[in-house]
Amino acid sequence: MSGIKWQKSSFSGDRNECVELGNPSGEIAIRESDTPGTIVRTTPAQLKTFLLSVKTGEIDNPAY
Repeated sequence: MSGIKWQKSSFSGDRNECVELGNPSGEIAIRESDTPGTIVRTTPAQLKTFLLSVKTGEIDNPAY
C-alpha cells in the first residue's frame, strides 16, 4: 500500500507511538506508526460502527 498519505492525531506531537489513518481508494487503512508494515483495512461504515460501539460501551460490556 505504498503511496498512502498517512495522518496522525495532532495530540501525538513528535512522538512516534500513535495510530495513523489513510484513505486509499475509498477504504480506511489503519496502522501503528512504530510498526508501519502492518496495515488493517476496513470500510468507513465498518469503522463508524466500531467507534460507536466503543463510545457506547458495547465493546467493554461482558454481557453484550
